[in-house]
Amino acid sequence: MSLIVRRASPADAAVVCEFNRLLALESESKTLDLALLEPGVRQALADDHKGRYFLAALDDRIVGQLGITYEWSDWRNGWFWWIQSVYVRPEARRRGVFRALFRHVFDGAKADPQVIGIRLYVEKENQAAHRTYESLGLDLTTYEVMERYPL
Repeated sequence: MSLIVRRASPADAAVVCEFNRLLALESESKTLDLALLEPGVRQALADDHKGRYFLAALDDRIVGQLGITYEWSDWRNGWFWWIQSVYVRPEARRRGVFRALFRHVFDGAKADPQVIGIRLYVEKENQAAHRTYESLGLDLTTYEVMERYPL
């Protein structure tokens, strides 16, 4: 088993879109609007300020992804990297794919003195995800997310 993590490029837009589509369907039973998803992914892949995607390949087949976006903390004078859009193909789960993606991002965050932390959203009921994230040193916070969408 040869697991390689690399940064996604604009040429990877189709696989990133497909993984995001599958993620929304599986985790929230949502069907994403491809007319919004596809240009949104293309913009993120073309502009580092919007975020970055990383892909994991197992024996030359892309089996997982992880995206990051950024939040400036004026309270702490540094950047939080938010993990987003995590997806691992079902047949590749429990094989270290997410752990490798997380380690890649964590190492990049540690190497940047302006990055002060990593955050992610996790579904309240997804106990398997909670255990995985906790095993990587992530802790629950006291925050809950609220939104108004669409505007």
